Amino acid sequence: MGYAPPLPDPKLPPVRVNLYSDTQTKPTAAMRKAMTEAEVGDDQAGTDPSVRALCERMAALLGKEAAVFLPSGTMCNEVAILTHCRPGDEILAHRTAHIATSEGGAPWALTGASVLPLEGRGGKFDVATLTAAFRPHTRYAPPQTLVAVEQTSNLGGGAVWPLDLLKAIAETAHAAGMATHMDGARLMNAVVASGVPAHEVAAGYDSVWLDFTKGLGAPLGAVLAGSSAFIDAAWRWKQRLGGSMRQAGICAAACLYALDHHVERLAEDHENARLLARGLAQIPGITVETPETNLVFLDTSGTGMPADVLAARARREGVAISTMGKFRGRACLHLDVDREGVEVAIGVLSAAAQRELAA
Repeated sequence: MGYAPPLPDPKLPPVRVNLYSDTQTKPTAAMRKAMTEAEVGDDQAGTDPSVRALCERMAALLGKEAAVFLPSGTMCNEVAILTHCRPGDEILAHRTAHIATSEGGAPWALTGASVLPLEGRGGKFDVATLTAAFRPHTRYAPPQTLVAVEQTSNLGGGAVWPLDLLKAIAETAHAAGMATHMDGARLMNAVVASGVPAHEVAAGYDSVWLDFTKGLGAPLGAVLAGSSAFIDAAWRWKQRLGGSMRQAGICAAACLYALDHHVERLAEDHENARLLARGLAQIPGITVETPETNLVFLDTSGTGMPADVLAARARREGVAISTMGKFRGRACLHLDVDREGVEVAIGVLSAAAQRELAA
């Protein structure tokens, strides 16, 4: 699968429309200005004022007691797992969850915890599926200590977990004596799409994080939130993993700018995703999953052409998409792709697909 960005190829033209991932965003001029003007201190000592302001704001936004600034979303997931779990524990999550598919086996490698994959459409599982996976509390079975959800679900098509299902999952997990964790990489996409405030989305979850490097457009950084006791313990893992930084306020300032200027505009990405989906659906042989947020997944099997072939042809014309399986392609909308870019992408992908049908 073409999940890792390809290296620059001097034989290829520059990318005109980058739909490869919403991680491809570049900081805007105004964001860069905010970074250069940031007040800074020492993050590791807890004295960076910009980092402290970001963490306080994020704790309030997510309805938690405290928060910690980390370099990446993957580190947020792994710090949370290390804090919640012990070697031999079992985590229950959807089979397409980022912690299971896209973090290099980190739960197994770092914590010694395994992930029990659950089934469900759109990257979501229901209460019946969750309870069916519960093991008896005996010394023969691994302790099940954590239930994890991903909001929105990436490989589930950018799908939004509805609030009532999130609440039911959290209540069921807690009743069974388990902690709950929310991978909130694209949490604000879910908030904008659903109209449900972030603190309500995260209310039943003992830990939750938000990534600033995707649709929010910051160059790096994510914030993990939870109870004061949880964040105190998470800080030790931040230290152990090398996530403690120095003058990190430069990066925190970009995140603060994103909260002020890049949240409401996520609705533009969702509209552009719908526009792209409508255009791609007109291509013979291409089927498109109806997007809920900023991710558009397409199936090329009707053309007989693998998705990576379509991606390679489009790339030669300056349009970049990623692939998630033999016939499954993904396009991500973000602040660096406007309506004109969507129209260009539709034209390029249509021409590339229909050449195959004409062959």
